[in-house]
Amino acid sequence: MEKCIIVEGRSDKLKITPLFNEQVEILCTNGTISEDDLIELLEPYEHYEMVTMFDADRNGEKLRKLMNRVYSEAQHLIIPFQFREVAETPTKVLIKLLKDAKFIIKEG
Repeated sequence: MEKCIIVEGRSDKLKITPLFNEQVEILCTNGTISEDDLIELLEPYEHYEMVTMFDADRNGEKLRKLMNRVYSEAQHLIIPFQFREVAETPTKVLIKLLKDAKFIIKEG
């Protein structure tokens, strides 16, 4: 099954893109997003395995709740609270989260 990962912003996408050793669509919500905009963004990927990686803050929590309501099958990768943002999370922590979610990650 094809996979997509949904992040909040461009800096998050740039941080995780080089980690993958498989084809993964990385989609950005660009921060706050309405339910209609989320559906429009994700509709072409509804047959993909959906995974979210949002910041550990209020906006990230809102996005997780919205995803749960609209795409309840999505898996959520939770950034440890001490790092707060995907873009600020150490690469080794991101790698562990992604490996635990069964993504194929580049070694080395």
